[in-house]
This record gives sequence, C-alpha cells and structure tokens, in this order.
Amino acid sequence: MTTMKIGWGTRIAFLYGGFVVLIATLVIGSMRQNYDLVSKDYYQQELEYQKTIDAGKNQAALSSPVYVQANESNVVLKFPTEFTGKSLSGKVYFYSPVNATLDKSFDIAVSANSMYVSRNELSKASYKIKINWQADGKDYYQESAINLQ
Repeated sequence: MTTMKIGWGTRIAFLYGGFVVLIATLVIGSMRQNYDLVSKDYYQQELEYQKTIDAGKNQAALSSPVYVQANESNVVLKFPTEFTGKSLSGKVYFYSPVNATLDKSFDIAVSANSMYVSRNELSKASYKIKINWQADGKDYYQESAINLQ
C-alpha cells in the first residue's frame, strides 16, 4: 500500500484556493447586507444643524417638554400650556433605529393641546420621536424615546 505524498507546491495552491473562497464568501455576504442610513440627506441636515440646536434651546425654555405617552390605541403627544389656543405647524417623525422601513412622519394636528397618532399606523418597535414644530414665528425641537411592544 502506497501513501500519496503532497508536495509543498500543492499545499500552497490549496491554501491559496481556500483563501480565495473565504474572501469571495465574505464579499458576497457583505453585499447582501442592508445598511440603512439615519437619513438620506444627512449632509444637508448637518449644514442646518445649528437651527436644530437653537430650536432645542427654545424648547428647553418652555415650562414643560412635550409629554409623550402610549396607550392601547394611540400615541399621545401633549404640548405645553404655552401653546393653548395657538396655531402649531410642523412634523412628528417616528424614527426606528433598527429598520428604516418602519419610519413614519406625521404633520402636527393639535386639538385641545394634544395630538393623537393611531398605533395601527405604527409597528411594534422602539422609536425615537423627533418633534419639530413652529409657533409664533419660533422653531421648537424635541426628541423622545418610546417602546411600542
């Protein structure tokens, strides 16, 4: 019975071939990954970030922050008493850090100093809520976190 001898050149070829297969597997795997950006226009938002900082300072000067609470059927946003009877405009963004397809945005529609967002329009996930609104010519901005499970 004879044993097959593998020379050093053949061993190097096998090692090189294994390395090529490993790298090809890693490249194909990385191409299949989905990397959601926080925002598609992040560069433009970075240029305007000072406005967001100023709006956050305006919000911090209020008597209380926007109160965010989830009940069985709605997510309730209660605006501070300074805005009672005033016209508010702006947007509420529900940002999901896990999956960009879960992100939602709503125009602010306040009645009796509160806004209601139906939970049927949102998925069961953790959200960062970004509230950006204007009243009396001033901008306001607040971020809150909520877990809808």
